[in-house]
Amino acid sequence: MSDPILSMARPITLLQPSRLEIGAGAVSRLAEWADGYSRIFVVAMAPTVGFASRIGLKGTIETFVDIPPEPDLPAFETVLAAARAFKPDLVIGLGGGSVMDVAKLVAVLWDSEQSILDVVGVNKVQGRRTALAQVPTTSGTGSEAGIRSLVTNPETLAKLAIESRHMLADIVVLDPELTYSVPAAVTAATGIDALAHCVESFTNIKSHPLIDGYATLGIELVGKYLARAVANGQDTEARAGMMLASYYGGICLGPVNTAGGHALAYPLGTRLKLPHGLANAIVFPHVLAFNATERPEKTAAILVALGLPNHADERIVLASALAWCRDLGVEMQLSRHGAKAEDFPLWAEEAFAIKRLIDNNPRALGLPDILSIYQNAY
Repeated sequence: MSDPILSMARPITLLQPSRLEIGAGAVSRLAEWADGYSRIFVVAMAPTVGFASRIGLKGTIETFVDIPPEPDLPAFETVLAAARAFKPDLVIGLGGGSVMDVAKLVAVLWDSEQSILDVVGVNKVQGRRTALAQVPTTSGTGSEAGIRSLVTNPETLAKLAIESRHMLADIVVLDPELTYSVPAAVTAATGIDALAHCVESFTNIKSHPLIDGYATLGIELVGKYLARAVANGQDTEARAGMMLASYYGGICLGPVNTAGGHALAYPLGTRLKLPHGLANAIVFPHVLAFNATERPEKTAAILVALGLPNHADERIVLASALAWCRDLGVEMQLSRHGAKAEDFPLWAEEAFAIKRLIDNNPRALGLPDILSIYQNAY
């Protein structure tokens, strides 16, 4: 484990949205905040577009709903063209992580000479003149809190990561009532994704005491509220708790980022076409157990927060974490999702190539280790 004194001394930068509104009915406060904007471009999806009318926005409103679950470059260019034709002064992301990622990119690029390929990487966005509001309708990615966006390159199926402080929202609204209709299976998978963000940041080689605080809060909220939210989608307190857990996970991503778990999950999304939350849920117990010997104290804290036996044995950690995920209703076997074992070597190579995440893992993840995890999850 890293020396806590040294990690405390290591400089980090923490950025957060300028304004956060949270609580049942909070979405109604967005209209007052947005009153000074006349041309509003709402990025949504078919299941979330109905929420736009609940905001009570004024002015001219254009709503774009044709966003695929894992947006690629052509899909983004279609949204960008619509925004350029509309010329908004406010962009609102109303939906899950993909929608909010696209909204960030639209806000910084619609009136810019830069293309999306120009800004892939860190701090390449030149600026933003358009206001940005984020309204999540799921509890998982934490995209509303962060400064990153991911878009898939359809030629290579690799995730292109864009990071810039200019993509930080001016206002975020966490209204648990907007998540009432999220199905139990999606609630479970996205909730484990939020947990994975906190856990991977907490156990990361770049971990920092400040971020550990947010991560710990997020882990505890998941342990307390996820099962309740799965059991009763209209449990407002549980839904609010999960929205806050997701938000905390998003805060963790900026200064620290995720690690091996997310690297292994990405090929499951691009190759197997699994939703991002489900891919991370399947991988989560395996990577938690793999890292347990390298982060024994932090792993113990995670297990306690989730109500699991505090045991140092990697096999017992795996078994208990798998049972916890299954009890939430998540199908944890890759074979049940159409995976073929002969594809695992290619997926392992693709995951291993995501060095920005693999290199963050507290225990070295080699190709044989990654392949073994896929095989154990089969």
